[in-house]
Amino acid sequence: MRVQAVLALPFAAAVAVGAATNVAQAQDYPTKPVRFVVPFPAGGTTDIIVRILGQRLTRDWKHQVIVDNRPGGGANIGADVAMRSPADGYTLFMASTAHSINVTLYPKLTYDPIRDFTPISTVADTAQVLVVHPSIPVSSVRELIALLKRRPGDLTYSSAGNGSQPHLTAEMFKMLTGTSMVHVPYKGGPQAMTDLIAGHVALSFATAPTAVPNVKSGRVRALGVSSRERIPALPDVPTIGDAGVPGFQANNVFGVVGPPGLAAALVDRINAAVVDVLKDPTVRSSLREQGAEPRSSTPAEYAALIRDEVARWGKVVRQSGARID
Repeated sequence: MRVQAVLALPFAAAVAVGAATNVAQAQDYPTKPVRFVVPFPAGGTTDIIVRILGQRLTRDWKHQVIVDNRPGGGANIGADVAMRSPADGYTLFMASTAHSINVTLYPKLTYDPIRDFTPISTVADTAQVLVVHPSIPVSSVRELIALLKRRPGDLTYSSAGNGSQPHLTAEMFKMLTGTSMVHVPYKGGPQAMTDLIAGHVALSFATAPTAVPNVKSGRVRALGVSSRERIPALPDVPTIGDAGVPGFQANNVFGVVGPPGLAAALVDRINAAVVDVLKDPTVRSSLREQGAEPRSSTPAEYAALIRDEVARWGKVVRQSGARID
């Protein structure tokens, strides 16, 4: 017992020193620029949200927040870069619902969204907007369903990519309405919207920050939003659930995560900074103008949400038969 006690003392001392060092580092954090990895192209929803958040964090931290766009692989390239980065708080990842979808969609994924990342805080959630090109002769969800049933497989819809949330949301819509249309995937939301505006596709489920400016300018027509309630950016547009598809709901949740093993003291420090930013009326207004609802959380709440999203979207992936090798 005496030997064990003697051996235990240095170990306990080392743990105490390590904990004290982590706390001290967290108190000084950040001492240099912080990189936010964004797994989508510039101009997309995730990019817009990060830049709104990063502008205010740069001011508060007095160190630059650098947005590092790493598009490709349905968000997997950026996620892999962030996961393999040092767990020092200087590389963070802006996750979205795609982060939770991919674990089911990709059979050979290099990471696990629950095990291989450290949840810090949610930032915002967005509805998707069902939008059509102005040439499509419908003005409501019910009229669109009727048109799709008259012309099965004739109309095309764009998405941000194979297996993206807009793709799976459209598949959910097809399953719940018994309709058929052809998927045209792009490499991101901006490209999908560009071709919709040009009339190369008939419709799309676009994230609100991508859709709202184009709806307000008249370049596309909004039929419904995928959230449970109407969104402030488009108050006259009904929910898809109320407009003819009961129970339809598909939000996109955005949040900050770090690499695995990020120290609790650093997690708390970054969480507090994000929560504080999201209290700023200017930041909240900027997000809402883009169709994003500000929403912070504790790390534990975000971890639980990721687990729930993995389970919920996993069902949609399996029911739709979507698969990417």
